[in-house]
Amino acid sequence: MFDYKSAIKNIPHKPGVYQYYDVHEELIYIGKAKDLKNRVNSYFNGDNYKVNAKTRVLVSKINKITFTIVDTEIDAWLLENSLIKKHQPRYNVMLKDDKTYPWIVIKNEKFPRIQYTRRLVKDGSKYLGPYPSVGMMHSILGLIKDTYQLRTCNLQLTPENIRAKKFKVCLEYQIGNCKGPCEALQSENDYNVFIEEIKDILSGKIYTVLKALKEEINQESALLNFEAAHRLQRKYELLEKYQSKSTIVNSSITEVDVFSIASDEKIGFVNYLKVMHGTIIQTQTLEIKKKLDESDEELLSIAISEFRTRFQSQSKEIIVPFDLELDDANVKFTVPKQGEKKKLLELSQKNVHFFRKDRIDQYEKLNPEFRTDRLLTQMQKDLRLIELPRHIECFDNSNFQGDYPVSAIVVFKDAKPSKKDYRHFNVKTVEGPNDFATMEEAVYRRYKRLLEEGEPLPQLVIIDGGKGQLSSAVKSLKKLEIFNQLTVIGIAKRLEELYYPGDQYPLYLDKKSETLKIIQQLRDEAHRFGITFHRKKRDQGTLKTELELIEGIGKTSADNLLKHFKSVKKIKEAEETELLKVVNTKQAKAILNFFQQKSPL
Repeated sequence: MFDYKSAIKNIPHKPGVYQYYDVHEELIYIGKAKDLKNRVNSYFNGDNYKVNAKTRVLVSKINKITFTIVDTEIDAWLLENSLIKKHQPRYNVMLKDDKTYPWIVIKNEKFPRIQYTRRLVKDGSKYLGPYPSVGMMHSILGLIKDTYQLRTCNLQLTPENIRAKKFKVCLEYQIGNCKGPCEALQSENDYNVFIEEIKDILSGKIYTVLKALKEEINQESALLNFEAAHRLQRKYELLEKYQSKSTIVNSSITEVDVFSIASDEKIGFVNYLKVMHGTIIQTQTLEIKKKLDESDEELLSIAISEFRTRFQSQSKEIIVPFDLELDDANVKFTVPKQGEKKKLLELSQKNVHFFRKDRIDQYEKLNPEFRTDRLLTQMQKDLRLIELPRHIECFDNSNFQGDYPVSAIVVFKDAKPSKKDYRHFNVKTVEGPNDFATMEEAVYRRYKRLLEEGEPLPQLVIIDGGKGQLSSAVKSLKKLEIFNQLTVIGIAKRLEELYYPGDQYPLYLDKKSETLKIIQQLRDEAHRFGITFHRKKRDQGTLKTELELIEGIGKTSADNLLKHFKSVKKIKEAEETELLKVVNTKQAKAILNFFQQKSPL
């Protein structure tokens, strides 16, 4: 039976497209979502399941779920459209060519017209889109019409016809919507400036247009033309909000294959996107197990051959993340640095990294030791360690205005807390609030004892504090002559800097790195363990101070009483016979009198 809970657990809250497969690995449904996790989960929600009979049949046949993440909801809309047309799954409404999404076309002609169409014709015109709704497309065309004075007629505005004065200006010129190129009242160069700006808008490069609009708004405001300034401001705001450029669409990209890779020591993952006429029609990720420590270049070369054979691709251009030593006269390899092809590569990389994380998470749930080895290997690499840090110890100090100073040590073994090995230290040699000296004492006592008892030393020691605390720890390790037998680092709380002995500058790890998270967990656990012990000691000190207020009760007697009764409350409730087990008769009577006087009448 299909375990949908496990399948849904690792789906992200991101826009994208999901695919359902049956037990025969047949693709039966493709859907889009603004939030993939919520949408897929809704299919298995009890109420939704009962309402729709078709959904109930579909859900009963699902045996596998895959997904592709994209940047925006519009991207998801367009990718769904192209994939449904390509695969025509059984439970999807068929999308026919005459009902496909609209495009905006800049005609290939003198003084180009800008129109919308549902058909792509190879006539040299520039097509931009598709757009997920006619409303959005008309809003964009309206924006262009309001902002630029372009012709709408279908006259053949050749230089010969204009010179021959075959045409007369129309009503559009009279009301200010056109500058009259038909009567040579506007030059072709001037008109083409408009066209280039419109191309920038439709391609998402609207910064220069916005900048020019802002200057014009300021000029109109300075001239007190507030109505014109307001009209321009509305255009500016509309342009600012407008995002015409979808990651996955660009009609100028006619046919390319896109590949990206993510790998570790044992496994490589390669994502493949097939792009035709600016639309993704195929996407898949391949897992490759390493045999001989193959490089990313080798794995990617293998995957390219496999995917192109599997999908019978004849693309003449292949987009890759780095240069490959492949010599094929019929294929061009491109490593894009910017532009539309770079965006396609980034989309592929986003999917391959998510796929890798998902597979590793699934595998680690079944094989916990794999996760441990991976984490420790990553820590060894990040922290430049000689050995895997299977045994890590972390020190932290606590005190209250210099009183009741204590140190705590927590121990992690195989990246997990080993609570039986946690230890507290009552500071013995330090007077007053001296955090450095307290750290020096704690580290010295800890490892002196380990050496005396023949216990193994940790591979990594973490000191909660900056350079000062770290230097104090190093003094003790050198005194014990074990400084070169382990690695010691300090972590400063403000910016999570990691300090190494002798290094002038700290090491900064990625805030999301698993290595930093484990170090933070150690630090926080040491702080929690230390502060708990510190509070207990401080509370006991307060109680002893209260008992010492009783005539005839000194420090030793107070200690004995607390040790026997465990709390002041129980001492207060004790009978004289019970008190005499710990103190003499005079002291017992003094205790009884003291608490009787404190009791409310």
